[in-house]
Amino acid sequence: MAGAPPLFDRAVSAERATRHRTAEPNILTRTIAEELVERLAFVNRRFERVLLIAAEPGAIAARLKEGGQVKEVETRGPSTDDDLGLPEARYDAVFSVLDLQTFNDVPGALIQMRRALKPDGLLLACLFAGDTLTELRQSWLAAEAAVSGGVSPRVAPMIDVRELGGLLQRAGLALPVADLDRTMVRYADAVALIHEIRELGLSNNLVGRSRVPVSRRLMGAAVNHYQQNFADPDGRVRATVEVAWITGWARHESQQQPLKPGSAKARLADALKVEERKL
Repeated sequence: MAGAPPLFDRAVSAERATRHRTAEPNILTRTIAEELVERLAFVNRRFERVLLIAAEPGAIAARLKEGGQVKEVETRGPSTDDDLGLPEARYDAVFSVLDLQTFNDVPGALIQMRRALKPDGLLLACLFAGDTLTELRQSWLAAEAAVSGGVSPRVAPMIDVRELGGLLQRAGLALPVADLDRTMVRYADAVALIHEIRELGLSNNLVGRSRVPVSRRLMGAAVNHYQQNFADPDGRVRATVEVAWITGWARHESQQQPLKPGSAKARLADALKVEERKL
């Protein structure tokens, strides 16, 4: 939140996103691109000018254009800090892909995106949330407690999806909606999971992370804890991935408005055919 000590090192996240960008989009990017297009299909509108913020924006932008609802896409990679530097009232839609979870001031980021929208413009974003990588977090904590007697932050905390609707409202966005996609991914072992996290550029970016290389003893303890507690009968291990999707709209007079208190023209008691009693 604004004014609090920074939790995430945004510069590290941006550098990793650039360094791990490949000619062919990774499976995570392809999956999210398809989901984004599918969700956009439920919005009966064509968007002339769109801003897309993502680690691999090129592939996602191409898929958006194939979907037929977007004409012009301006792309950006993750910013090095919480200041997005967006122009005001420029875009018909802003799409943010797997970036919001590393902002130190999420409400502030949402406000910046809302200001960049034209009236009645759409914000559609996704972010890692909920119990994402909870198994890995628990394994690191158990391993460090056993090996060194202390802990250091290795897996970032995640926003609860129930908080996101309130954050959208706080940012001044109308008609806020938040939902969660939960996937259980399986790997040969915890080492394979850790390698994939690194290859995707999603390694630890916490300001308070330890700069000391992980010892073989600590890694072995984390892998053993993972295997003992989160393995299936066939020996493969599970990893929880939860992606929250949020939508909100820049306010406009054409949008449906809630009624003012006391303005109802019919009584609930009449509809239910019961006697109304004042408290």
